[in-house]
Amino acid sequence: MRGPFGDRAAAGRGLGRRRHPGAPGVSRASAHGESSGGRRGGEPSSRSVERRGRGPRGSILPAGAPARLSRSSAFDQLALNAFSAIDADWHERLTKLDLAVDDVPRISARNPRSVVWPPEVVADGAVPLARLIPAGLTRDGRPTRARLVLFRRPLELRAGKPEELMLLIHDVLVEQIANHLGVTPEIIDPTLRDD
Repeated sequence: MRGPFGDRAAAGRGLGRRRHPGAPGVSRASAHGESSGGRRGGEPSSRSVERRGRGPRGSILPAGAPARLSRSSAFDQLALNAFSAIDADWHERLTKLDLAVDDVPRISARNPRSVVWPPEVVADGAVPLARLIPAGLTRDGRPTRARLVLFRRPLELRAGKPEELMLLIHDVLVEQIANHLGVTPEIIDPTLRDD
């Protein structure tokens, strides 16, 4: 096959390709004599073209399908679901609390050998899982709201399955909200598990 730059250029760079039956750009007549695909006389539309025989272009799943969500979006949904269950019972007292998610914690223990976290940090050993940042003032004097920050990656790594992750997020939220309200976690959720 001879390409615009000689024999080797066409063969080596894939400029000259043989078309196979059913390959892109080939219009086949259906059993009823109609042409398949396209916009003009049987040409396949750009959306249905199979590039290089590798299957249809575009996504297979609809935009809202759970399998299409990124890991961080799926985690955000789990966190919101867990928080909404608690918020339903304690909404009046949680109106000034914001929920946030960070991928990794930006805090570390002062002394890694003997890790003692303050009460506003929920941790698994030396790794923080969540942090409650109390309301205060910014450097320029503007007031801030209290914020509960969940750390996505440490929580995901400690849960093997999505069901376990949901329970872990719930337990961490219960502990942090109890700390925020100044009550014991059992008051927030009497069914709290003891793991």
